[in-house]
Amino acid sequence: MTDFEGRVNAPDFPEGLEWLNTERPLTLRGLRGKVVLLDFWTYCCINCLHVIPELARLEEKYPLDLVVIGVHSAKFTNEQGGGNLRQAVLRYGVRHPVVNDPGLTMWREYGVRAWPTLVLIDPAGKVAGVVSGEAVYETLDQAINALIATFEARGQLDRGPLSLRPETPPAALLAFPGKVLADEASGLLFVADTNHHRILAVSLADSVIREAVGSGIPGLADGGFGDARFNRPHGMAWDGRRLFVADTDNHAIRLADFTSSSVTTLAGTGEQARRLNQSGEGRRTPLNSPWDVALHGGSLYIAMAGPHQLWRLDLATLKVGPYAGSGREGRIDGPLSSAALAQPSGLTTDGERLYFADSEDSSIRAADLRVGGRVETIVGGDLFEFGDRDGVGLDVRLQHPIGLTYLGGGLIVADTYNHKIKRVEIGERRARTLLGTGQPGFEDGDRPSFYEPEGVSVAGGALYIADTNNHAVRVADLATGRVTTLEIKGEARVHRPAVAEFEGRITELPRQFLRPGRATLSVAPEFAPGYHANLEAPSSLTIASSDEAVVRPEPPATLEGVRFPVEVALTAHAGRATLRLDLTVYYCQQGEEALCLLHEARVSLPVEVCDDAPAKTLTATLAATLTVSLAIP
Repeated sequence: MTDFEGRVNAPDFPEGLEWLNTERPLTLRGLRGKVVLLDFWTYCCINCLHVIPELARLEEKYPLDLVVIGVHSAKFTNEQGGGNLRQAVLRYGVRHPVVNDPGLTMWREYGVRAWPTLVLIDPAGKVAGVVSGEAVYETLDQAINALIATFEARGQLDRGPLSLRPETPPAALLAFPGKVLADEASGLLFVADTNHHRILAVSLADSVIREAVGSGIPGLADGGFGDARFNRPHGMAWDGRRLFVADTDNHAIRLADFTSSSVTTLAGTGEQARRLNQSGEGRRTPLNSPWDVALHGGSLYIAMAGPHQLWRLDLATLKVGPYAGSGREGRIDGPLSSAALAQPSGLTTDGERLYFADSEDSSIRAADLRVGGRVETIVGGDLFEFGDRDGVGLDVRLQHPIGLTYLGGGLIVADTYNHKIKRVEIGERRARTLLGTGQPGFEDGDRPSFYEPEGVSVAGGALYIADTNNHAVRVADLATGRVTTLEIKGEARVHRPAVAEFEGRITELPRQFLRPGRATLSVAPEFAPGYHANLEAPSSLTIASSDEAVVRPEPPATLEGVRFPVEVALTAHAGRATLRLDLTVYYCQQGEEALCLLHEARVSLPVEVCDDAPAKTLTATLAATLTVSLAIP
């Protein structure tokens, strides 16, 4: 980390910028007394996405001392819009304040040169350090801890709560579906219901859900279809009885066997790979954001967005390793091992070559399926050459395409940030618009509109489209071009999260006082009238303390399968600390017990331990602070 030792005043936020996740615009002057971490990011960037969970860990560790603020500095034109940014904030679970800086004013004032860049500001409002890239947790953790210790000794810390207003996603059967896969032979449409962490198998004949693969709870767990856990799955490949899944945020390749109705992990450890070109046995080899997959000749090919490569998994030996791309980000054609790719996110094949959507350089490219083969660009530009222009070869301009599928000598492409579907004739290297107006929207008919579509698949003369930001699957008749929205008929046993609102958007309870010694925390969520806890579902509670020397939850810190109210033993010593409660609560409506609804909440509970405290029990009923309201489609 570049250390400025608190000598440089941090430029404040310009007036008039749009803010998300807050009740009002913030100022650095108003945040004096807190450690502030600015995250300069853009939502297309895989490296920026990798930093988000690292920031969440820091926020969890320093809930009252640290304020993380995302400064969105758009690369693509489409990313500049506040509405589009809001969708990205919801999709990637960003809970901290985000300011939209489409003109890159703050980018220039802070001298930022790369995404992501993190700028640490001390409680006196001065720049304390700068670091760029991924894997920043340890560096930032040490720096933040040192700043807190220094300013606490000076009595210059402000540990008062910050009033936030997290954006709330709409209630829908699907949540940001990332990919679709239609198979005419089996009569099934597979939908990666990405933000519900599951795969739905839908009948092509009547649009009824035949299987829900995954519990809907984020995590990495093998088992039966109803128990297995995924984390934001995307691309899929089908061999007639087995579905191979790019389990993106688990950095894993999963196999859903429709004969045994079970899920197993084929490759990946659950941790993001930090080393480049590390091959090995599947389950012992870490992967890095697999985004799509394609089957050919006993191998599963993987669009590995994180290291800018294509990988290959041998399905007989389960050995996995790089296939194409040096790991350098860019658009450089040439031999498989030395070519440069840029965040490949869509993958398909004609049996002779792999075709991939190289998202960051807004191009469609091909890699030979033979020893000694090459990578070449079919259409598109380079890292900073993008737009919306039909045409031939390198004159074509796309904007961050994410999905594609092979069809009769050509490719159907989801030109994601142009909100369009295009066709690329491979032999002619010609691209033309098929569907979409170029503006985000949700219109069926002969002049349809889409909102950042990310996946496409063809079966029976119909084109199926994962219309990601519309939380829908759209269907286009390839003969007429007419588009309809697929009305998926959900079964009651399918998990369906509902909207849960915080009353007043408050996430922090009033400070409670506790005597030293053994103590008890009692947690009991209160439901809206007509709803009650689902005792058969795996509700959970995780408890963490900002200072375990003051208040320490007795192990285990995570309680699975809890039945509320629940009591947790604590050990308390004199001082102040904050307990963070993360609840995952399953509940249902009276008379609809088979319909499992999910609510997740994060609550901070400040605690002061002193001898004259009136009680040895903390109560977090949440009744006054948390109200569960439902919007069931």
